[in-house]
Amino acid sequence: MWTICVGLLHSWRGERFAGAGVGGASVAGAGREIYVGRVQRFDDFGGTSARASELADRGTIGAVAAALSMTPSAVSQQLKVLARETGVALLEPDGRRVRLTDAGQALVVRADEVLAAMDRAAAEMAHYRGSPRGRVRVALFPSGAALLLPHVLLAMADSGVEVIASGEDLPPAQVPRLLADYDIVLTHRDERAASIAGPRVSIRVLMREPTDVVVAPTHPLADRTEVAPAELADETWLSVRGGFPVDDVLRSIATLTGVQPRIAQRLNDFRAIENLVAAGYAVALMPRFAVAHPQLVVLRLSGVRAARLYELAFRPGAENRPAVAAVLAAFETAAAQIAAEWSAPTHPRR
Repeated sequence: MWTICVGLLHSWRGERFAGAGVGGASVAGAGREIYVGRVQRFDDFGGTSARASELADRGTIGAVAAALSMTPSAVSQQLKVLARETGVALLEPDGRRVRLTDAGQALVVRADEVLAAMDRAAAEMAHYRGSPRGRVRVALFPSGAALLLPHVLLAMADSGVEVIASGEDLPPAQVPRLLADYDIVLTHRDERAASIAGPRVSIRVLMREPTDVVVAPTHPLADRTEVAPAELADETWLSVRGGFPVDDVLRSIATLTGVQPRIAQRLNDFRAIENLVAAGYAVALMPRFAVAHPQLVVLRLSGVRAARLYELAFRPGAENRPAVAAVLAAFETAAAQIAAEWSAPTHPRR
């Protein structure tokens, strides 16, 4: 017999199971205490804790130890204990590090299923309470936060759901590891890039945002409304770090023209990029909804589809928690409203 302490496989979600007690009291029985996002069994192993899911999310034992305020050796020891309990190898060498074996990955998926079952139980109890409540941790990339977060926070005000928002600016490939610390992650990707959806990551597409070229009012192309990629072959560019949607589009333009772009600076700050473009330092690609500088001239790309997709990432089953479902719905409503505004014939930059 072996023990999985689900609450220690994943970060504590901070909500107790609202059962037969008052104010979210625990439901006890058969040597268990049940919490939302946490199951802890007290048996002969003294509550042995497994860290496999944390390792899957964070990538290294050192990162797991830092997140859980433990030493790396303590985390390693607990993983060894879990391997003995399961009777299979859960770790294998990966250079100077270790990674989960196929068996370890399978164990992580099963732990996720246990958490999803707990979320469904919490959803049923919330149904009897009549309204969602609790905290929902949300990570957002900066320009997405500027566009959507005001709508979401206003929608959730006085709802009983507290949204705890944090800025996280990571390429799409690194988003899954954020789900160790957040319930929902607002992310973005080039529309031609592969989705990050998988067994441990659910995705909801919110909206599509075109990518445009921005130039200074003194630029030779400033009297135009659109431009073909071939006309940009000799330009000096500002871009973001590699792996982000805007840089993916710039690489696509390079493929079409056969010319590698001259990138003067890489800055993950659209306000800084706008100011440099307005000063005539270079040209840049920018998501259409993010352009705010009044002096910039926005040119649409002709002959190529260029856009980023806004997506919400979360653990499978997390949407069963009423509080999480309410926040997901608030994001979807906000995105639909913004998309409708930008598609309206009367919008000044339609």
